[in-house]
Amino acid sequence: MISKSKVEKLIAERIAEHDPNLFVVELKISSSNVISVELDKMNGNVSVEDCIKVSRNIEHNLDREKEDFELNVSSAGLDKGFRVLAQYQKNVGREVKVKLNEGGSVQGVLKQADSDKIVVETTRKEKIEGKKKKETIVEDIQIPMGNVKDAKVVISFK
Repeated sequence: MISKSKVEKLIAERIAEHDPNLFVVELKISSSNVISVELDKMNGNVSVEDCIKVSRNIEHNLDREKEDFELNVSSAGLDKGFRVLAQYQKNVGREVKVKLNEGGSVQGVLKQADSDKIVVETTRKEKIEGKKKKETIVEDIQIPMGNVKDAKVVISFK
């Protein structure tokens, strides 16, 4: 079986040379040597060229004579939740929906993300006693990373 550490090293080499804003979201190597790499980029989106450069570096440095393998390099899709801290940090300032481990969810603007917690700014309309109109309430909610079941960017076509 192909060594995960060797593939990680090859990916890191190419990222350092090509674009340090790239990062690995997921690397899987199956028992049948299917290598799947998902990339993301701190500033902007992952291009086809980014995927090709990483793919070629892996392809050219593994010996098909020793071990046959299949290689898939792609960008992390919007349909999947965040899986690494860098994805949270990349999306600060965007609207997200966070599903919680104990049930329920929080939707709002991601304000902060670190290894311990995320902060989501929520807004809601609430009737205040003595007032005719509902008031807009803005609240920052801190969510420990251990309580996050899933988090995704809210896609809006407005």
